[in-house]
Amino acid sequence: MSSRPVLTLIAAVSADGFISTGQGVPWNLPRDKEHFRRTTRSQWLLLGRRTFEEMTGWFEDRHPLVLTHSPVYAPPVGEVVASVAEALQVAAAGGAAELFVCGGGEAYAAAMPCADRLILTHVSSTLGSGVPFPDVPPTEWRQTSREDFPADATHAQALSFATYERPRAAALPANCAL
Repeated sequence: MSSRPVLTLIAAVSADGFISTGQGVPWNLPRDKEHFRRTTRSQWLLLGRRTFEEMTGWFEDRHPLVLTHSPVYAPPVGEVVASVAEALQVAAAGGAAELFVCGGGEAYAAAMPCADRLILTHVSSTLGSGVPFPDVPPTEWRQTSREDFPADATHAQALSFATYERPRAAALPANCAL
């Protein structure tokens, strides 16, 4: 079997730690959309069923894996997986070097223990409640890059693109290996 793909969580997160109010993306940030599309182009994606359905039309040059507990769900593109471990196996068998987790909250929570890298868009606004992104303890993650953008005519909120790496020495759960 192929080696395990790098597992990367990619998300836009509010200043108070939420990815959504529970109904889709809560902000319109063209720079973030372009960053997401550029980063995930031609890549393998892991998405929860609801996020997959909200993103219909985004998959023409991507390989989506839909994380769901439903044994009868049949996505129009991509395939169904029942766990992060299965997604890693399917992506590895398909030759993927990296698997991007794109949401929602349950998919991020399930993948975080196995994650190698985080690509986060930090959005300056606060949501107050909603779907949280998992905690990112600074003792487990090292920021390796950051690019800041102020609010402007097309972006009501300031935002930053930041990449975090989990040191290779960090022990991952057994189900994270292939």
